[in-house]
Amino acid sequence: MIDLLFNVSPVLKILLVFVLILAADRIRVPLGIGLVAGGLAVDLWAGKTEATVLADFGLSLGRPELWLLVLNITLILEFGYFMAHEPNSRAILTASRKLGGRHGRALSLVLIPASIGLVPMPGGALFSAPLVGETLREKNLPPAWKASVNYWFRHVFEYWWPLYPVVIVTLSIFSLKTWQFFSLQMPFTLVSLLAGWYFILRRHIPHLAEEALEEQKGGSRLSVVMAPLVIVVLCTLLLPGWVKALLPHASPTTDKLLAMLVGLGISLLLIAFASRADSGFRMFSHIFSRKTANVVFTLGGVMVFQAMLDASGLLPEAGRQLDASMIPVEFVVGFLPFLAGLVTGIAIGFAGPAFPLVVGLISVNAQLSQASALVLAFSMGYVGMMLSPVHLCYVLTRRYFVCDLVPSYVYLLPCVLAVGGWGIAMHIFLRLAGV
Repeated sequence: MIDLLFNVSPVLKILLVFVLILAADRIRVPLGIGLVAGGLAVDLWAGKTEATVLADFGLSLGRPELWLLVLNITLILEFGYFMAHEPNSRAILTASRKLGGRHGRALSLVLIPASIGLVPMPGGALFSAPLVGETLREKNLPPAWKASVNYWFRHVFEYWWPLYPVVIVTLSIFSLKTWQFFSLQMPFTLVSLLAGWYFILRRHIPHLAEEALEEQKGGSRLSVVMAPLVIVVLCTLLLPGWVKALLPHASPTTDKLLAMLVGLGISLLLIAFASRADSGFRMFSHIFSRKTANVVFTLGGVMVFQAMLDASGLLPEAGRQLDASMIPVEFVVGFLPFLAGLVTGIAIGFAGPAFPLVVGLISVNAQLSQASALVLAFSMGYVGMMLSPVHLCYVLTRRYFVCDLVPSYVYLLPCVLAVGGWGIAMHIFLRLAGV
């Protein structure tokens, strides 16, 4: 029986571990624990001894990328609480209403959740939901429509914005240069905005129109809110080369994470200085919260799972087996992230378990490049995540606006299909172009 278990094909071994990780998540086992257990299982199932598996696990914990990632994400979450602080979110609301003029209300419905979404945080849609509700206070619109507006536009930057955990992890898994990643992923934001406008907002634009608002103060507050974000993004984009010059033996992922850490340090100092007289905001008051710990531990689990999967040696074998089979590799590359996103309901949930498998498959399959695999895998994972009934932002948004699952899907499904369609079209184009 034991021999039969170990004689299972590499593809089936990986898929079974993958499904078990997702099943554990569905029965409320923390995803971080599931990923670590899955990493240990896949390494052991590859035929290694217990001592070797433990040695591989120790090496995975000793990677500098793991601890830099944990530190960066902990600091990034602090940004979310700063932006969600009532005076700061009000400054965003005032600016969007003023900028849009007669259509300031409609523009606010896009900018408010999108701005809050610039800094990832657990259940972040709940912070923008009250502001969306306030913007629509005088309008009689279906609760499912309000929930869809808040939920959809909350996630339009998640494809490429460098503060998102899924972006950081994806950059560490795929070997694409940062500018290549951005050039491939940024168009998804435009597609999301256009889809949200066409399928959700368009028919209500006349009803949302209003008289232009009088001049309101708040510009200085808005600068305080946005300046830290600008600093972090600029450091993330511009400093990796300087880090490489100082630490020539560091990995590209370490260069990126250290550059981001510099930006985070400068920005948090700026936030501390700007908030020194604000008794309503206390820095790092949420740093030991359960939500923060859950996000950080999940990300740590992703890095451990990736390292253990690499150490197992199963990926090259599985890739060769799939290459010799009749199953199109594109189906596997798209289906695994979609399934993971649908079951876990978080972006890191589809990137962590699925992307290491995707990269391993294309490394032994000459048909796919990293670029073409990325747009297909990420878009399918995103589709699954946005349709997941357990997505925390979705659950909290529906709870806030008091609406059922199916009515909100009426608005969301066309938008999700637009994103998926763009991902497939980009994948085909990149394959034909040989990129």
